[in-house]
Amino acid sequence: MLLYLFKRLIYTIPIVLGVAVVCFVLVHIAPGSPLDSVLPPDASQDLKAQLMAIYGFDRSYPEQFLRWSGRALQGDLGTSVATSRPVTAEVTRAVGNTLMLAALATVIGFVLGAFLGFIAGTFRDTWIDKAASLVSVIGVSVPHYWLGMVLVIIFSATLGWLPPTGAGPGGSGDWTWEWAHVRHMILPAITMSVIPMGIIARTVRALVAEIMGQEFIAGLKAKGLTRIGIFGHVVKNVAPTALAVMGVQLGYLLGGSILIETVFAWPGTGLLLNSAIFQRDLPLLQGTILVLALFFVALNLAVDVLQTALDPRVERR
Repeated sequence: MLLYLFKRLIYTIPIVLGVAVVCFVLVHIAPGSPLDSVLPPDASQDLKAQLMAIYGFDRSYPEQFLRWSGRALQGDLGTSVATSRPVTAEVTRAVGNTLMLAALATVIGFVLGAFLGFIAGTFRDTWIDKAASLVSVIGVSVPHYWLGMVLVIIFSATLGWLPPTGAGPGGSGDWTWEWAHVRHMILPAITMSVIPMGIIARTVRALVAEIMGQEFIAGLKAKGLTRIGIFGHVVKNVAPTALAVMGVQLGYLLGGSILIETVFAWPGTGLLLNSAIFQRDLPLLQGTILVLALFFVALNLAVDVLQTALDPRVERR
């Protein structure tokens, strides 16, 4: 197992390098100057040249990439052009907020999705299966940003039960584990959980339906095993794949939360990316994308190792 883990770590090195290159290239091919958001319209050429030199934008792209990647290896992602604050501090704070929101959304989606999937797979080809499958299809199909706005209209504007935006009272971005702050997570977490719920439900439904039709299930029934005992065997066979899907969905939520965090003004990486894009803040944009991509690579590695450890049928290479 240790040898397999070491090999997987080695395999991630070229992936991380490729991620860094793609991140750098995509950010720099976008139109516009990186200093447009901070320079006044009547700025002199000398001031532009001075700021370009300060931020290193006057160097060639290969030299910029080498300098940026070298500092990134040391934990320095540069300085934000718009705020003049270290990018590492900005991204660390935002990633923590997004991780909390994405983790809660993943748990909600996994629990509801697994429940719907088990119900649909156990009672396949019945009205229960069709109803559960309909819910999962709706969850995958509904645009989450639209659902977020609908939830805000219903539970915030109409009923006044939950706050619509921010991470704390008064739009505060400072998080604490108090009910006044936790209630701000409810609507965005539910909105984010809808797509993973649908995907996990469909995955679990297919797995349960396949397993329930296998011969060993008939043998267990013939031996007089109870429904709970059979359910335990089904869970053991479904768990590795379901956990793998859950891990991938968590990675997608970390990187794809920009619309939801913008709708709810949640101070996470999505809102940070949105502001960096509109302000053309290259250091902040590069640093945020790089950290999110590395999180996704790390999650895939963890899921791969976990699935191999839980399922002995998976070949270790």
